[in-house]
Amino acid sequence: MEPCNGSLLDEAADALKQIAKSGKKILFVATKKQTKEIIAEKAQSVGMPYVIERWPGGMLTNFPTIRKAVKKMANIDKLMQDGTYSNLSKRELLQITRQRAKLEKNLGSIADLTRLPSALFVVDVMKENIAVREANRLGIPVFGIVDTNSDPKNIDFVIPANDDAKDSVEAILTACCAAINEGIEERKVEKADEKAADAQAEADEEEAKPKRQARKPRKAAEETAEAEAPAAEEAAAE
Repeated sequence: MEPCNGSLLDEAADALKQIAKSGKKILFVATKKQTKEIIAEKAQSVGMPYVIERWPGGMLTNFPTIRKAVKKMANIDKLMQDGTYSNLSKRELLQITRQRAKLEKNLGSIADLTRLPSALFVVDVMKENIAVREANRLGIPVFGIVDTNSDPKNIDFVIPANDDAKDSVEAILTACCAAINEGIEERKVEKADEKAADAQAEADEEEAKPKRQARKPRKAAEETAEAEAPAAEEAAAE
């Protein structure tokens, strides 16, 4: 099956763009050997998390536990750097190093995922059925490359294509990641415009202060003159 170049791919790309524009994360999933490198490269290019090793059971449905494991990895790094482990034996240090390497392999690519993703992008929906089920259970939309041997019913955005064809997968990911990048750039522009507008409003506010302060003495003088006027009239009458 050739990559879908029609409305389904355009619809998926546009939806991904809007998610990225809102500042949310899209988790890419592809543990199939022939697509691992493509997913890693494309996800990294747009700063999105990805899973290319075995899917950690409960990655979504038991997210706090996954976060603890990621924090453990960061804690090992901290203790390595501050010298806490300097008195350990070579054997103990080797065990910790191996543990750190295992955590990095399985969770390093999601280390920056501090909350549940807003969408899942899956290359082979049949192979990654556990990930799809977890996303369905939590109401997280799933974008999926769906081959003829796969069931699309649990996929929110279906992209029909051969999930074994490296070129097809790469073409689809290139289009989707280009849309994601557009969303990220548009968000940056909007943020910059908001910042500029806030700065201008603040400048206008500062500029208006002296004018208000200048009006106060004049108003006070007018009130004093009004108060003195009757007394002056009475004195003139006498």
